[in-house]
Amino acid sequence: MKTKIPIITIAAFGWLTLILFSSLARAQLLGHNITGDFGLTSGSQPEPGTYLSALYWGYRGDTLRDRDGNSVGIDPERRGSLDVNGYGLGLWHVTDRKIFGGNYSFMIWPAFTDNNLEAPILDLNQSTNTGFTDLYIQPVNLGWHTDRADYTAGIGVFAPTGRYEAGADDNLGLGMWSFELFAGATIYLDQARTWNFATTAFYEMHSEKKDTDVRVGDILTLEGGLGKSFMDGALNVGAAYYAQWKITDDDFGADIDLLPPGFTTAKNRGFGVGPEINIPLASKSKLWGFLNARYFWESGNRSTLEGETFVLTLTLPIPSVPLQ
Repeated sequence: MKTKIPIITIAAFGWLTLILFSSLARAQLLGHNITGDFGLTSGSQPEPGTYLSALYWGYRGDTLRDRDGNSVGIDPERRGSLDVNGYGLGLWHVTDRKIFGGNYSFMIWPAFTDNNLEAPILDLNQSTNTGFTDLYIQPVNLGWHTDRADYTAGIGVFAPTGRYEAGADDNLGLGMWSFELFAGATIYLDQARTWNFATTAFYEMHSEKKDTDVRVGDILTLEGGLGKSFMDGALNVGAAYYAQWKITDDDFGADIDLLPPGFTTAKNRGFGVGPEINIPLASKSKLWGFLNARYFWESGNRSTLEGETFVLTLTLPIPSVPLQ
């Protein structure tokens, strides 16, 4: 099996958990880019063609950490939890056109989310119906390929298409534009390209939230992993990771009263690691696509929730790829 298509999972679901802005998220404002949606080949762009991806992203946060890493709760026996499910359908078109020597591509990701929030630490028990959330677009995605490494760089935009009202408890979007710059690499550690290590960095900046003076601080996210491939690179297994830091302070402007009593605007951070597997879906003559799964356990989080993340992605080349 000579045909190789890198794992395609996009940072398009960062806004899914942020419907909590009116409650615990106000202690430290989150951005659009979540963690866990990139993995073992995060620095690779696929071969020229059109790809359709369906993604499920699930998060369960069962501990709220303060700026010192301590668990925060009114009742230690009832810490509460946050369950969020996200669903997306993405289209990625990679062209033969070269810009600065790299293949030009673009993508678009409409997404939906539902939420099940049960947080007795904040005297909350609420949920929202499934609905359309903020839209993610990458107007520029460039990819370079060498014998021992792949590289990628580009620009992403989050548009505030999800329902948002300042202070509401059923928001499905963030009410702000977000702009990110990203660059990454997948390094092949042996000549046969069976071992790979990847890291992609995303730097995210934000506009003010709708009808407020609130601006979320800049956020840096690193995602990647260490993997071992089999079947000419079609099957890839290994350990994925992420790390995220708030780089600049949140700015509440004249809306400082939105900050709950007892909380400060400490810069949040979070780390996660877990297994990943990428499985080819093929018949005797054609490669139909890939099924990718990864699971993360978080630790070392500050001023944010701490929990577990599960990501499942089905990627299909359009049309299917003949096997050689």
